Amino acid sequence: MNLERVDLNLLTHLDVLLREKNVTRSAEQLGVTQPAMSNILRRLRVLFNDPLLIRSSEGMTATERALELQPRIREVLGDLSQILEPRAEFRPLTSNRVFRIMASDYAEATLIPALVKAMRSEAPNVVLDFLTPSDVSYRDMEQGKVDMAINRFNEIPQSFHQVLVWKDSFSCLLHCDSPIVDHFNLKTYLEAQHIWVSKTGMGVGFGVNPEKSGGLGWIDQAISRLGKKRKISIFTRHYQMPALLAANADLIATLPTRVAKLQTTNPRLVIKDPPFYVPEFELKMAWCPLLHHHPAHRWLRQLILFVARQIIEDERKQADRSNALQQLMGGRYEE
Repeated sequence: MNLERVDLNLLTHLDVLLREKNVTRSAEQLGVTQPAMSNILRRLRVLFNDPLLIRSSEGMTATERALELQPRIREVLGDLSQILEPRAEFRPLTSNRVFRIMASDYAEATLIPALVKAMRSEAPNVVLDFLTPSDVSYRDMEQGKVDMAINRFNEIPQSFHQVLVWKDSFSCLLHCDSPIVDHFNLKTYLEAQHIWVSKTGMGVGFGVNPEKSGGLGWIDQAISRLGKKRKISIFTRHYQMPALLAANADLIATLPTRVAKLQTTNPRLVIKDPPFYVPEFELKMAWCPLLHHHPAHRWLRQLILFVARQIIEDERKQADRSNALQQLMGGRYEE
């Protein structure tokens, strides 16, 4: 049978005919004339190659084939109704959905705390399952097993949707007793020992080759463009390593600025701008086409972007307050 030639409306008509077992009543329910209903019955008989309904002394009786079809027709119509009816709106206050989010260590340190706070207020029963880049493959995302990936991506499948969360610069963290803290320049930077920290994309990572500085990321690529190379003593994939700096006055960590500023109140650490130009990088969130139109997923994406904008706005206000305070203090010293 060629399904392209089948009028699916006939299934609805058959369901009513088998329920009413009467052409006149079926016509009334469907809002058609009795002759039109009789014509529909003829088409159904041709389609199924069976009389379906036979006249008897008690009216019309369903054939064995019709009785076999009846529950299956109702099941098919129910499935079609679910497929075609508009998807229910996502209600965060009552939802207990589980969102699985792959987040880099950087995103966990800078974005996720504010996201969790907003989520507890907007959707208190929603469960968040945070995965590391090593836990997830692109195939997992393509199959919809992971809702979202938030990271810096060197490359990503073209079919994926992605949007910019924010841009960030780099800063240097030094111990307050570092011998170069008061004369921090490119020469002293390159002579010092460094902590390398990075993890982009997703999938299981492998050890790095210290000799291939061009492949070590943004910092070392920027230094390489100057024809220089830094001395890396420690390689790590985690940004939460201020204890290493606090215990070792000879180490420098060049980190995303938002991570470095988490140590603003740490009296043992000093934050400085890199003594060379490093381009900003982009934190993005990415997801597969399967989830693009899902109401819950759209809500999650909108919440993440809202939280990111709030963080950026709070940073701007803090910077304005700091500048105003510096100007005020500067004016007092001039007096």
